[in-house]
Amino acid sequence: MSITQPSSKPTVVLVHGAFAESSSWEGVISGLLADGYPAIAVANPLRGVTFDSEYLRSLLKDVSGDIVLVGHSYGGTIISGGGTDNPNVKALVFVGAFAPVAGETPGDLAGRMPGSTLGDTLTTVEVPGGTDLYIMQEKYHSQFAADSSAEVAGVMAVTQRPILQSAFGEASGEPAWKTVPSWFLFGAEDRNIPVAMHRFMAERAGSRKTVELVGGSHTVGIPEAGQVVDLIKQAAAATSQA
Repeated sequence: MSITQPSSKPTVVLVHGAFAESSSWEGVISGLLADGYPAIAVANPLRGVTFDSEYLRSLLKDVSGDIVLVGHSYGGTIISGGGTDNPNVKALVFVGAFAPVAGETPGDLAGRMPGSTLGDTLTTVEVPGGTDLYIMQEKYHSQFAADSSAEVAGVMAVTQRPILQSAFGEASGEPAWKTVPSWFLFGAEDRNIPVAMHRFMAERAGSRKTVELVGGSHTVGIPEAGQVVDLIKQAAAATSQA
């Protein structure tokens, strides 16, 4: 049984990253639903690259018809891994997201080029099975969401979901973007993933279209939800024509 209602349009599956949660896609979801696109905002477990990718892969088995996968930040790693071996996955959209090759880790990609200041903003909480990472609330706005209002960033800081520390050091498998066309959007002032790394990953993946937003933060897709929706719609249209 399909999770969503039958539609002639592809289902858009949105995967958030670390230090965020499903409601971070609120503006994107509203735009998609207004245009008749079925959508699912996945509650990414944030427990590790393999675990989270398998979680997504299992969920996608219950989505009928064509699928456009959209990932933010660490969620890009998960759509890369969880989007493989499913012929219904027709497009990948990376929003301020990692797009690794096999063997790369999120931590490696974030630190390979200068510019990330994430490490200085993190705090840890010991949990069963490991250590969870949070961004300190007082540093969240400037680090993660500088182009959102203080009020919006404040709520995001309080509702952020932590990621298991070991997830940042876990290697990715063979990525879906090797066989599935991809689109990229990111902010030029991203303080989590350096903009040079975004450009490198987009070029390496053969991005069909790359949108770099001047002044955009790591969560540029929140104030610029309309641009994210437009890019998703372009990806959906291109794959339906193919």
